[in-house]
Amino acid sequence: MTDTTSVQQADDYDYDRSALRAKLARVSQEPGSAKPQPILTVDRIVRRFGGMTAVDVDHLEVQRGAITALIGPNGAGKTTFFNLITGFDRPTSAKSRFASAGDQYARWTFQGRALGSTSAYRVAQAGMVRTFQLTKALSRMTVLDNMMLGAQDQPGERMLAALFRPTWGRREQQIRTKAEELLARFKLDGKKDDYAGSLSGGQRKLLEMARALMSDPAMIMLDEPMAGVNPALTQSLLGHIESLRDQGTTVLFVEHDMHMVRHISDWVVVMAEGRIVAEGPPASVMRHQAVVDAYLGSHHDQDLGDDAVLEEDFEQAVAVEDAARAEQAETGEAAEAPSAGRED
Repeated sequence: MTDTTSVQQADDYDYDRSALRAKLARVSQEPGSAKPQPILTVDRIVRRFGGMTAVDVDHLEVQRGAITALIGPNGAGKTTFFNLITGFDRPTSAKSRFASAGDQYARWTFQGRALGSTSAYRVAQAGMVRTFQLTKALSRMTVLDNMMLGAQDQPGERMLAALFRPTWGRREQQIRTKAEELLARFKLDGKKDDYAGSLSGGQRKLLEMARALMSDPAMIMLDEPMAGVNPALTQSLLGHIESLRDQGTTVLFVEHDMHMVRHISDWVVVMAEGRIVAEGPPASVMRHQAVVDAYLGSHHDQDLGDDAVLEEDFEQAVAVEDAARAEQAETGEAAEAPSAGRED
């Protein structure tokens, strides 16, 4: 994805991050506060499982062009919220055919387009894509093939057109070129012909993020991008998240590492027991009493991390990971222990 493409996609986008943060500083730090330029607006979205309410969000706006962090304790409903607005789940408060005019039902819009009853693939086509806590790479396909699957508008996928290469050959070459450029950007080009299943946990996170960009999204939603990643690769992931924002892509991400949240987010939304309990810039929202009670506890006044982690060299980090995996393979141990995913 080139800078030119990004600019064309968001011609009203505020590229001055300091100016954006100044605007957000004037936003009321209350749950459901209105934003200067919301790209996503969510109203009355509720999801119940039996007698338990997993999500109950009355109103939420996500600022265009910002990196917004969605934080909260395990079980707060963050992943369920992602599933609902991306079409992977249906809210309990969804409009039914028997609804009357006065009924209150879930409604959410993305770039002014209603998505309340839209399937997951149409949400992606609208420009809102997501990654998952547990990576969804197709292990028995190459890294390059995984990337090419993420592109839209592929005429070769249609049965009749597939019989005639001239109808899809040029488009496939364009997709291949774009995939290779993204792999180079994420420093995975040297592994493009390897099976995706051979990648380390951190490299699979990078692959999933790169594949999401194949569709040129207006907003990318990252579900715990740092989970299960070698700390040495943190710098690379953080750098890519910030570069997404700098090139015109709105970012909404779930993360438990408060050190990372403080470093890269422009705005923080806090969930607890399915509800939005606080919003605000990271520096101030961490001191909010509702956040301290719900999530941060006695460590709220500490920076939970090591700045040295943010200065690690990417190439060295990859070399360390590869060497460790090779040593494990030689000793007959598993190449990688499965990471425990946390479903909210």
